[in-house]
Amino acid sequence: MLYHLHELNRALWSPWVLYAEASAKLYGRDPFRRLPFAPRVAAGFDLMHRIGKDYEKPEFGIREVSAHGHRLPVIEIEADATPFCRLVRFKRYSDDPKTVEDLKDDPKVLVVAPLSGHHATLLRDTVRKLLEDHKVWITDWTDARMVPAQAGAFHLDDYVDIIRRFIGALGADDLHVICVCQPSVPVLAAVSLMAAAGETVPRSLTLMGGPIDTRRSPTRVNDLATTKPIEWFEQHVIHVVPQNYPGAGRLVYPGFLQHAGFVAMNPRRHFRSHWDYYMDLVQGDLDDVEAHRNFYDEYNAVADLPAEYYLDTIRIVFQQHQLPRGEWRVRGERVDPGAIRNMGLLTIEGELDDISGLGQTEAAQGLCHGLDAARKRHLTIKGAGHYGIFSGRRWREVVYPDVRAFIVANAAGSRRTDR
Repeated sequence: MLYHLHELNRALWSPWVLYAEASAKLYGRDPFRRLPFAPRVAAGFDLMHRIGKDYEKPEFGIREVSAHGHRLPVIEIEADATPFCRLVRFKRYSDDPKTVEDLKDDPKVLVVAPLSGHHATLLRDTVRKLLEDHKVWITDWTDARMVPAQAGAFHLDDYVDIIRRFIGALGADDLHVICVCQPSVPVLAAVSLMAAAGETVPRSLTLMGGPIDTRRSPTRVNDLATTKPIEWFEQHVIHVVPQNYPGAGRLVYPGFLQHAGFVAMNPRRHFRSHWDYYMDLVQGDLDDVEAHRNFYDEYNAVADLPAEYYLDTIRIVFQQHQLPRGEWRVRGERVDPGAIRNMGLLTIEGELDDISGLGQTEAAQGLCHGLDAARKRHLTIKGAGHYGIFSGRRWREVVYPDVRAFIVANAAGSRRTDR
């Protein structure tokens, strides 16, 4: 019912949002912009429009990249797909034979984006930087409200299966996997199961800000998941997709509820940001205006999560801690990271991360006790929050050089199998 009320409210507000957009443009043009109050009126209408509008999934928008001393065009290619996820490659092109050969020698990297509310485009900066030195693929998760109910349920086990499928499709022997936040758990499970089955595992695995063991330095996110029984989540945050979407009838954790939770974590900061945006519009500070729009175009674009997957994650990862306790079974097989024998493991945490606390990602180092100490490395990025370890200046200037060096160190040479 809540989802239906949300859609009704959205429909009722739609004419006013369009009116605000038109009015903002009107007061920004002659003769109205010459009026003394025009800048404030236009700014007010613009802010009203942005607060009330729908935010669609943004584009990655990576059209070109610097690589091997050249500016190279980039196109997106769908390399594989399931109803719930696409495997997207960012392919670089050149007509220079030497550059083409250099591109072929670059390491292959699979970036596993989180399925936790925001779209994979949140990792745009991550992908853009990696493309300078690597061949890059990313998991592009589908908004659950857009997946027909006939596609069936989607559990955390299905997530693990998809990762194993994509790793197999790309070829694990010369592949490096990077996970950001939530996928650290299912990806570590996928690689563990591959190792236990005697399959070739990726050359290296990098886990960034992930909830491997949420008993360490619990955050407000962890507290919410542990102070309510699983029945509370089933009754209060799971809703049915309305009829106006392809996924009508599917049970989901709606994106609009997730967004409300994101904002509620720091309402003062968001209020201040919107006030600053209004003042920047009045004063004509277009650089800050554009920065605000770019951030909130991404931040406000949220996706529904399949209910089964969301509830599995709450129960298995945050409430029962099945992975670090050695109790997690996927399709009946126990997940044992200790089975991994021949892979590089890099864990990265932000000193000020308020989503995955210090030590939660580093816990993977102890779980992967079958790896030689020389193959394992941990980084704590000083002054970085959750987003700073994979986006922005710290990612580009501090984190990425270490990630690149770790991949290079694990890219060369032959390997024995894990069995």
